[in-house]
Amino acid sequence: MKHLQVDLKNALSFIDKNNFNNYDKLVKNQNEKLINKTGKGSDFLGWVNLPNIISSDLISEINETAKQLREKSEVIVVIGIGGSYLGAKAVIEALSGQFDHLKQERKNPHILFAGHNLSEDYHYELLDFLKDKKYSLVVISKSGTTTEPAIAFRLLRKDLENRFGKQETSNRIIAITDASKGALRNMAEQENYKSFIIDDDIGGRYSVLTPVGLLPIACAGYNIEELLNGAKSMFENSQNNSFEENPVYQYAAIRHALYSINKTTEILANYDLRLNYIAEWWKQLFGESEGKENKGIFPASVSFTTDLHSLGQYVQEGLRNIFETVISVEKTKFNLKIPDDKDNFDKLNYLASKPIDYVNKMAELGTKLAHIDGNVPNIKITIPEITEYYIGQLIYFFEKSCAISGYLLNINPFDQPGVEAYKNNMFALLEKPGFEEESRKIKTRIS
Repeated sequence: MKHLQVDLKNALSFIDKNNFNNYDKLVKNQNEKLINKTGKGSDFLGWVNLPNIISSDLISEINETAKQLREKSEVIVVIGIGGSYLGAKAVIEALSGQFDHLKQERKNPHILFAGHNLSEDYHYELLDFLKDKKYSLVVISKSGTTTEPAIAFRLLRKDLENRFGKQETSNRIIAITDASKGALRNMAEQENYKSFIIDDDIGGRYSVLTPVGLLPIACAGYNIEELLNGAKSMFENSQNNSFEENPVYQYAAIRHALYSINKTTEILANYDLRLNYIAEWWKQLFGESEGKENKGIFPASVSFTTDLHSLGQYVQEGLRNIFETVISVEKTKFNLKIPDDKDNFDKLNYLASKPIDYVNKMAELGTKLAHIDGNVPNIKITIPEITEYYIGQLIYFFEKSCAISGYLLNINPFDQPGVEAYKNNMFALLEKPGFEEESRKIKTRIS
């Protein structure tokens, strides 16, 4: 099998190459902290060796549970927020046909998501869509009290109970939650829901290769063993002691080197729309991991060539604090050639008989050259094709790179203290019990 490749040559020209070589020892030291659990946040490193140690029994249990849900469901709704839904959605969107959601006849159920927003209209329309559907729920929450998923779960659970009764509802709900504590764990035991465990040492944004991501992906009909095999191969590749041949070391090092010369925004670009949610997952992974102590590279994303007609101008000539990382896919799933046209009104006959992907690849190359000329460093990440195996490689590549990048910044890449600020204000404004003093203060502030 091929491996993901990282090409730095169009970024190295922007930095001192001798200085970059000094990263050899630096990144290896950070990797040792991960392996030996001696760095900050070392109690959240359960993901590091996960591809090697996840049990075949657990994989079989996940696959069997997914099979049972598929057999009884036209739709499976995954309830979660942040890392509890982004990883699964990223993988499913990458592997799905782009018009599968419009097909009436399907081998596998629709996978929909809820609990990741507080839009009343979204949840009303979701319930309206489900009113004549046989559906099941996968609810993901360590605590069971996070506001967005808890509200969605309450709505959908009540709807299921009204339609199917409590006993059948219990057969249609899978809970992924804490092993022993929390509201969702208590409810799962009381209502006899099938459940899977979220390990205490794996944070949400690193959880896609646990039941949090694997069960929804299996429900969609995709091969989770191959996803894990890809991640395992990248784990092994990330242990390569050669700085030049280790893609994780190279990516983490170049990001930090560019940050040190005030390239403070990274734009993740793709030329395949199926990777849009990979970018959304990546933004949470890096944004929540690095953005603290007034440090960190701001993660943004674009989908080219579409966004060349909206954001291309800024990338080319805007504030020069940006660098670009491109995910390039070598091989398409299908082949489609541009037809000849005898009238040639659009003047495109010079492209007749060429695959559309050939044009896309030339757009990718032309854009890279233009952006380099515009003083935008370019990092290229190449995967052979979009399959479970290579998406697994990409996921683990980004997870490991992110952890090392955080250690290079001397921060804890596994906590997210800033996330609580909006929650505390929201609870105070909602007058949640226990927030009486905060409610008084915030009302004085906004009066």
